[in-house]
Amino acid sequence: MHPLLSEFYFFGNFFCKKNLTYLIFSIFTRYYYFLSDMNKREFIKSAAVIVGATAIPPFSSAAVLPVSASVSRDKFSRGVKEVTLKKSLGFGMINEELPLTDKFKLVRDLGFDGVELNSPVDFSVAEILDAKEKSGIELPSVVNKDHWSSPLSDPDPEVRKKCIRSVAVSLHEVKQLGGDTVLVVPGVVNDKVPYEQAYINSQNAIRELIPYAEETGMQIALENVWNNFLISPVEAKRYVDEINHPLVGWYFDIGNVLRYGWPEHWIKTLNRRIMKLHIKEFSRELMNSKGLWEGFKVDLLKGDNNWPVVMQAVRETGHTGGWLTAEVSGGDRDHLKKISVQMDEIISYL
Repeated sequence: MHPLLSEFYFFGNFFCKKNLTYLIFSIFTRYYYFLSDMNKREFIKSAAVIVGATAIPPFSSAAVLPVSASVSRDKFSRGVKEVTLKKSLGFGMINEELPLTDKFKLVRDLGFDGVELNSPVDFSVAEILDAKEKSGIELPSVVNKDHWSSPLSDPDPEVRKKCIRSVAVSLHEVKQLGGDTVLVVPGVVNDKVPYEQAYINSQNAIRELIPYAEETGMQIALENVWNNFLISPVEAKRYVDEINHPLVGWYFDIGNVLRYGWPEHWIKTLNRRIMKLHIKEFSRELMNSKGLWEGFKVDLLKGDNNWPVVMQAVRETGHTGGWLTAEVSGGDRDHLKKISVQMDEIISYL
């Protein structure tokens, strides 16, 4: 007999020898293996509590079960932390000829809480901090700008070192700016870089970055992009689990996976590994009829993202990253206002 079943039968015999007890054991056994993050001892303890409840005579009090159920629901609701998301956008989306401070003020007035800069930054840190203070904008994350031209997966160790140095700078910059996350593309697979080599090289390069992450306390968040690499949520989960460090996780792009999957599936699989969220839309119909990249040429809420389902997955995983950052085509203030309103509707599904 499986040792887990032995423990269940022990509790069953101790508390009650009813058919209902066996039913509960069967249910717990079926779902036990999906709860890999849960301590086994605590799991068994929970099973014992529920089995103990079944020992109550079924008709001893008409009020007992409804009251207990109500209390249980209230306790469960209090124990679940509400998921909140602030709105941010990429700095390059702001297509208005304005000084830095005024650009920040503009998007703040349009309803955005934050801006995501590319890093190493094109302005002095002092200038950015001054604009941040005067506008009230937040700078929660930055995107490293060298991970495509000098990938962490490159066969040449000198190329990898160049990217490592760049990401190290980004980690220090985002700390200075008051953020907590650097977006990094983990690697690129092409005709010159085999998949397995990209996997090994990029993991080793990320491990070299961990001391910089620990020194700054900043997060390295790996984004899913069209790089022919880590195209399954199960593999993406395993990739970061093998690195096994709390400051290395995922910057999940909701729109990028629609080419070959469903974002809600990825969110549930990556779960606590998701540090930040990028938002964009995608149309499979446009992709199939007009070309691969044409799929992105659709407004938020008009493509194939099932936003109520996606946001439900975000809520159910208890996401704590705090930000939803737009990475779509930019424009003038009217266009950005439309994006802000669209994001409000999407966040309302939480």
